[in-house]
Order: sequence, then C-alpha cells, then structure tokens
Amino acid sequence: MGKEERIRALTRLYYSNPKVQEAILKFSAGREVVPKYFEGFGKRPDMLQYVSDINGLVKKGATSFHASEEIWNDPLGLNAEITAREMNDLRKSWDLLIDIDSDYLDVSKVLALLILDKLEEYGIMNYGIKFSGSKGFHIIVSGEAFPSEFEGVRMPESFPEWPRAICEYLTFLTRKDFNKKIGEIFDDAGKVKERVGKEEITETLCPKCGRSARKGVLVTLRCPVCGTTIQRKDMKITKKRLKCVQDDCAGVFEIEKQKDYFQCEYCDGLSSINKMETSGRYAATFSKHAKDADYSDEMKEEFSGNFFGASDLVLVAPRHLFRMPYSLHEKTALASIVLKKEEIQNFMPRDADPMKIEIREFLIPGGNGEARRLLGEALRWKQTRKTEEEKIEGKKYSGKKFDDVKMEGVTDDMFPKPIQKLLLGLKDGRKRGLFVLLTFLRCCGFSPEEIQKRVKEWNEKNEVALKEGYVRSQIDWHLKQKRKILPPNYNNDAFWKDLGLLDSKPDVKNPLVEVGRRLRRGN
Repeated sequence: MGKEERIRALTRLYYSNPKVQEAILKFSAGREVVPKYFEGFGKRPDMLQYVSDINGLVKKGATSFHASEEIWNDPLGLNAEITAREMNDLRKSWDLLIDIDSDYLDVSKVLALLILDKLEEYGIMNYGIKFSGSKGFHIIVSGEAFPSEFEGVRMPESFPEWPRAICEYLTFLTRKDFNKKIGEIFDDAGKVKERVGKEEITETLCPKCGRSARKGVLVTLRCPVCGTTIQRKDMKITKKRLKCVQDDCAGVFEIEKQKDYFQCEYCDGLSSINKMETSGRYAATFSKHAKDADYSDEMKEEFSGNFFGASDLVLVAPRHLFRMPYSLHEKTALASIVLKKEEIQNFMPRDADPMKIEIREFLIPGGNGEARRLLGEALRWKQTRKTEEEKIEGKKYSGKKFDDVKMEGVTDDMFPKPIQKLLLGLKDGRKRGLFVLLTFLRCCGFSPEEIQKRVKEWNEKNEVALKEGYVRSQIDWHLKQKRKILPPNYNNDAFWKDLGLLDSKPDVKNPLVEVGRRLRRGN
C-alpha cells in the first residue's frame, strides 16, 4: 500500500470518530469551510452544518478541512465577484489568527511562546493554540475579546486592518528577543549559510526604532608624511590613492584600518526633519532617538528571526482559510491538535498521532473586551510608523509627500526591474502581485482606463488568472481611495523576495524612488 492509500484509509477511520466530528462541526459555525483533497481544494463557498456533511466529503476523498478567520451571517452568500462593501455587510465578526510557520519546529516554538507572553502582558488570557500539523502553530483570540466599535470603526468592518496591525505590532515587540533566541539555536552563522545556501540570514536592529540598520565599512586613511587622518564611509578601494588634504603636504593617504559600521537610515532621516508632527505615546521616543545617525557601538549583527520563520501577515486577508483544529495534515498524516502553553516547549510531532488525540477547546469563548488595550496601542504604533516612513520617503522628493508629487510622463522603460518582471505574470502570489501593480501604477499617475487595461493584460499572463470579479473589486477599491497607497518597500519579503521578483538587493527602499530619479534625469 502506497503513502496516499495509507493516508486515505487513515482519514476514513479518523474522521469517523464522533469526538473529532463534534470538534470540527462546533468550530465551523458561521465560517466558510472548504475541504482539501490530494488534488486540491474543493469548491467555494462551502460550509458544514451536519455530521453527514463531514462523512460525505471524506467519502469523496477529503483529507483535511480549512476554515475562514471571519465569521459570516451566511457563508454561502460569498462569491468570487463580491465587493468589499458587500463583504463587510455579510461579515458578522472575525477572530484574531496568528500563523507561526518555520522550516524548523524549534523556531516555531520560540516565536509562539514569545507571542503568548506578549498577549498575557496585555491582559489577554483567553487564547487558544494548536499545532498546524507540520512545523508550525496557530494562535487564536476570539472576536469577543475586541470592542464592538473603536474610534468610530465597527468591529465587523475592521478586517483585515485591525488584526494585521496587531500582528505587525506583536512581530515588532518580539523581534529582538526572537533574534536572540534564534542565535542560541543556530550558533554558527557560517555553517548555517552553507547549509541553507543563502547569505541574508542575519540582520542588525536599530536599538532606537527597531528597524533593520544598514551595514557598511568605515575606512580610516592616514597620511604617512604629516600624520593627518580622515575617515570615509563605504569607500571603494582602488589602486588610485588620495592626495593628502593638507595644502602644504605632498603625501598620499594610506589605509590604516577598516571596520564595520551600522547606520539606521530612518533615524538618520528623522534627525534632519525639523518638526515632528507625530502624536501619541511613541512620538517622544522617535524624537529623542532621531538625533544620532550612527549607533555602531550599540549595534551588532545577529540571526534574523524573519528568515527562519515568523507570523505570516499575508494570511490576514479576506476569505483566507487555515487548517481547522483536529483536521489532518495530508503530508504528515498528523492531527492539528490543541495544546496548552506549558506543553509547547516539549512538544514533539509524535504527540499529534491522530489515533491518540485528546479533544480540547481551541476557541476560548469570552474575553469581555480584554484585547482593547492591545488593539489601541497596535493601531497607534502603526499610524506613527506609517507617518515616520512617509516623512522619510517624502524627503527624497524635496520634502514633499508622495501624494503631492505629480508623476507625469512615466514610461515603461522607467519601470524598475522587479516591476518589469512582475508584468510578465506570476505562478504564485497573484493577489499580492495585483496589490503591488495597482499601487505602483496609481502612484505613477496612470489613468483609471490605463490601469484597468494594464492589469487585464497582466492577469492574462499569469499561470492561472485571478477571477475577473476579484480583480474588478480590487481596482474599484484602489481608485476610490482619496490618498495614494504606496507600493510595499523592497524589504517587505512577502511582496518581493517571496514572489521571486528580486534578482539582486535594490539600492533604494521603494520602486517609486527609482521612477522619480529617472523622471528627474529625463527633465
């Protein structure tokens, strides 16, 4: 009997367990639920109402069940052409779902425990955690833990903005400790680089703002004749030698020493902005630490937790599905079992043997708004972060904001290479690619008609085209926004590196910077 046949036999036996059926059916209430077969996912939308639904799908070959983070008034009212407004009307609530995934189970354990510690620091005790079935974990916080309305926004209409802000904030809060603990697991960077075949497994965090800092080389030059010394950052070493800067000296500089330095370009940029317009808890922090550009003495290279695994923010998206509690994983034949926090550290995959599981509650009811403080701080942090990044990016355009920059006359030859590569079509990540393309074209000043034409041509080049209704709803939504939404920065791996759009490390942060430079050269 082959592996596939063994798993099919196991699924029939496993899903016949009444306790498993009850757990799956209970969690599916109000959610879109889609079965997965060896050949792929089943039809959408779909839902589970009765035990007979589970039995029927398993008989057809279903190996696992996947559910939405969102809870709907009528899951069957969803369709591929539904607009964002119609989706908001149909959405009843949502749960915060944090997906932790890594190629290494020990890495997933580290991040899961760090995030749970942060949730508890914010007074959130009603959470659930389960094994993903492979090498990761899912953490869930019930929608009941969030306020029904916050700062004028109703909870059902806040998806995915609220949960995405919380995920980003938690990633920020745990990043330094995560990197440190990763270093304890992988203590030899050279061996790890050789093993994984990639160079960018380390990073340097600015101790002030928490962003990645740039690494460079500081060269000290000394004149052997008069003893004058100077320093040059990122100096290219060539056979040509520099003449001494002293007018009465005929000497030439010699390299005395070289050393690495680290510079936070965001804090450096903020230090040159005279007036800080941010508000809230974090404004003073940014102002205080924007004075010094070079924090070399405080910075050091360390393993990058993001390389080895992190919470996947891309999963916080409308109608995204995740593996249900007590669903099987078709590749590992393990069950997505619910765990307690104290069990994570010593958890082993064999503990998820589907024939030896213990049924527990994954979604803990209640909460009574206990996530309100976390939500408030996450939204303020994200707004402050966004404001600071807009200031830095805007500074590259003579102090103007991107909204104020009139990009006219942009031609295809001005497109950065990653955009040109994107326009050839994608195999995976088409929704992320659509977001990049729409934000880029709109910021470059293309007309609505031209944007629709180009997006249609791009979608036809994808290996599998996105649904026409979905594309149309995304175009309509972007064109209705009063402010231009910037395309993601190049350091956002989910939108660039993971889609295979970067052949080399760009020397700018955002594709719009490249377009702006080429426009200025043309003028």
